[in-house]
Amino acid sequence: MKNKNLFERFANWATAFTGSSWAFIGATAIVVIWAITGPVFKYSETWQLVINTGTTIITFLMVFLIQKAQNKDGKAIQLKLNELLAANKKASNRMVDIEDLTEKELDRLHQYFVKIADLAKKTENIHKCYSIDEAEKDHARKYHNDDE
Repeated sequence: MKNKNLFERFANWATAFTGSSWAFIGATAIVVIWAITGPVFKYSETWQLVINTGTTIITFLMVFLIQKAQNKDGKAIQLKLNELLAANKKASNRMVDIEDLTEKELDRLHQYFVKIADLAKKTENIHKCYSIDEAEKDHARKYHNDDE
């Protein structure tokens, strides 16, 4: 697990550093120094260009760094959730790896859970419904018993 490439190590370090108090203090200090030097440079276009260019470059690079960190965190969270689903006997294994579904497929799956919620509202104990199949069977069984 420690076999990380150079970019991975740099990205982890940069993400940790840029989220630190020291990075914020440093950025604030740069802006204050830049503002103080305004009168020295007579608030020239070059003086303004320095901060604009610097912040643009840093923002551009940070977008990719933040996206990499979010992708890694998102993947780790999905794997943890998949492990919980796989380990729970009452959970539906159909939910493992649903993050790869299309938006339309996710919307359809959402409708199934709306259906489970509706069926659960009709039961005495909402904790008895663990999956779509179980919810439908439980509801049908209760509905059938009510008719007798």
